[in-house]
Amino acid sequence: MLKVPDKDTQLCISLAGRPGNFGTRFHNFLYGRLNLNYLYKAFTTHDLPAAICGIRALGIRGCAVSMPFKEASIALVDELDPSAAAIASINTIVNDGGYLRAYNTDYLAIRQLLQRPGLDPAMPFALQGSGGMAKAVACALRDAAFRRGTLVARNGQAGPALAQRCGYHWQPTLGALRPALLVNVTPLGMAGGPDADALAFEAAAVEAADWVFDVVALPARTPVVQLAERLGKPAITGLDVATLQALEQFVLYTGVRPAQALVEEAVAFARAV
Repeated sequence: MLKVPDKDTQLCISLAGRPGNFGTRFHNFLYGRLNLNYLYKAFTTHDLPAAICGIRALGIRGCAVSMPFKEASIALVDELDPSAAAIASINTIVNDGGYLRAYNTDYLAIRQLLQRPGLDPAMPFALQGSGGMAKAVACALRDAAFRRGTLVARNGQAGPALAQRCGYHWQPTLGALRPALLVNVTPLGMAGGPDADALAFEAAAVEAADWVFDVVALPARTPVVQLAERLGKPAITGLDVATLQALEQFVLYTGVRPAQALVEEAVAFARAV
């Protein structure tokens, strides 16, 4: 039975430069199945300070924060959880009676994924990218005791700065490097983009690797993930990241952790558009 919002409905929102439907469908599906009096709606804004004030003033329970607002929102909240403070970037705001605490569930999700059996912190890795999500991945790798890392980024300022911050080497291209773990945090292979058919790493590097990790969530199986699977390599996908980070947001907003089977149903529903 469809639950009709009422005066007691808790509202959760997202703020993004380009709002999508995954989070909206994921959260609302779980609210309905668990009979929770919540509603989730995606927004964008041209006035971030006013939007954050609105969260506080209107009692909006939670807010997912996407690019380009992840760093600009920091000064507008009351407290940073260690997950956000670790990388100076937020993607989740929880409102407790007007007190805004910020988290980074991307970081939390990646830390969980790095605990998969077979992933050894001693293995050398290459992380490709230097943007906001690359910061979350690099810091998660650092905090999970992955020490033998190379940050690959053409940006001659952001790349070396992120590498130095996390204690890794930097180089502009992968070159002849053949690490055991390859991590892509660039738009290479992203559906709808100019490089949708591109391999994030050349085939020889994937052949030499033990693991592939691609944070691109659309499609769920990017060209480099498909190649890794054909070669029998284990892979972590962007859909894995998107699912875990959305789940952690859901738990922060509601205090409820759904069963894994229900989460999988929510993901299937969110992607069926």
